[in-house]
Parts: sequence; C-alpha cells; structure tokens
Amino acid sequence: MESIIEVDHLAKMYQKKQALKNLSFQVQKGEIFGFLGPSGSGKTTTVKILTSQLRFTSGRVTVFGSAPDRSRNANFLGRIGILTDNSGLYDRLSVYDNLALFCRLYGVPEGSVGGVLEAVNLSTDRNTLVHQLSKGMKQRVTLARAILHRPEILFLDEPTSALDPVNVLQIHETLRQLNRDGTTIFLTTHNMQEAEALCDRVAFLNNGEISALDTPLQLRLQHGDQTITLTTPKGLEIVGQNAAGATRINELICSGELLAIHSNEPTLGDIFVKLTGRGLE
Repeated sequence: MESIIEVDHLAKMYQKKQALKNLSFQVQKGEIFGFLGPSGSGKTTTVKILTSQLRFTSGRVTVFGSAPDRSRNANFLGRIGILTDNSGLYDRLSVYDNLALFCRLYGVPEGSVGGVLEAVNLSTDRNTLVHQLSKGMKQRVTLARAILHRPEILFLDEPTSALDPVNVLQIHETLRQLNRDGTTIFLTTHNMQEAEALCDRVAFLNNGEISALDTPLQLRLQHGDQTITLTTPKGLEIVGQNAAGATRINELICSGELLAIHSNEPTLGDIFVKLTGRGLE
C-alpha cells in the first residue's frame, strides 16, 4: 500500500525536556491510524509536527511524499483538515457564518455547509452565535470546519473528548463515511474504546516513544492469555484453547449445559498497561 505519512527517527526537544524520542512509523493511504496514549505522551506534539505547526529537532517527516511545510507549499493546508483543542472559531459569528467564511477560504461552495452541519448534528443550531455554544458543541463546529473541504488527510486530536455518548456515535459514523469516501484519518486519543471502534492500526505512545504498533485484533491476540470463559448453570468456568478445553466444551454442548462462550482477549487499555506500566488517563 502507498504510504501517505512517513516518520523516521523523529525527535523533539522543548528546552531540556524530550517530548518525542526516535519515533518511526508509516500511515497508509486510506486507513484510520490511531495514536493511543495518556495526556503528555506526545500525541499533540506529533500532530503539530505533521501539520507544519511545529518544527522538530531531528529525524525525517514526509506528508504526501514531501516535508510538511506550509510556508513553501501553499496547497498543503488545502489537502489536510485539523481538529485540535484550539478551536480558532469566531465567537461573535453564528455557526453558519463561521463555516461560510471557511468555505470562501477553502474555495468550496457555501452549499457544503448544510451537509457538514448535519454530519455533526448541528443543523438546528446553525444560527446560534459561537459564544453561546457549550464546549462540546464548539468541538463539533470545529470538526465540521475540518471536514468542510473533504481533506485527503484528517488530523484529529481527541475529537470526542467533550461529547456525550449520542454525539460520539454520530461523529464516529461521520468519520467512517469520510474514510469510506477516501479520507485518511490520523486520530489521537486516550479512549481505548474509540480506538477499537475506528482504527485499522494503532500505535501505543508512552513518554514520547512507540511501545507497540499493529491492528487492534493482532495486539489482543499477541497479548491474550489464550483462555475461554464458559457460562454454565453452575457458574463461570475457564478452559484453555487446547485439546482439553475443546473436550470440555464438547461435553457441555452435548449435555446442554453450555449457556455462553467467549474468548478472553484483553482490551487495548489492558495491553497498554501491560506494556508501559501506566494507564491511559
């Protein structure tokens, strides 16, 4: 597959503090790639470097096959979308007028506003002034702005951190549809359920270093304990994924006593704790 982002031995120093250490990974065109880690692990720093908002100390970074430099490549910002914790919205303008302004900046039809407002569940709030919105609503407006021009790569830094469960589900479906339509998504999050629900591959970022990188399924299989939990009328029973376990499962099926069965793969959060010794919060 074609790599749309390549990072090789990336390092970033803030005075005497090293934020990123020897970071190397690739993002394939058309995938949803997740950076999973707690606050302060280097996720936002990585996004700012990839989007030409921050210089790095050493290493090599390419986006679309060249260094991410908006000062030299005027078209770079038109090919990406960004959602970070800095909204950059105009508080005295309405939701609609904010997005209409960015339509003109991006050179897209103003008629695009209605579709993105529907995608983030804000159609009924189109005339509300931004300063009257809740934090979660502002976050959805910022997401609408980021996808307004159908970017080739969408960078999302904790996109659902301030949203309620209903809006999280809607945003997730919007992101899946964008991805189906061809947008590559680079997602940072400390929410393991979000990563499992959306990402084709995830990287575990801890103290500026990648400790694991693979698909969620492969990570769970690699770090699972290879056991199966059986539910019987007498309670729970754990067997191994081996010949003895298969024999026991067959006995329970034949006797009609097997009520439920599931394998015991760990969550991404469990694996992160195992590999790094710290939680995701």
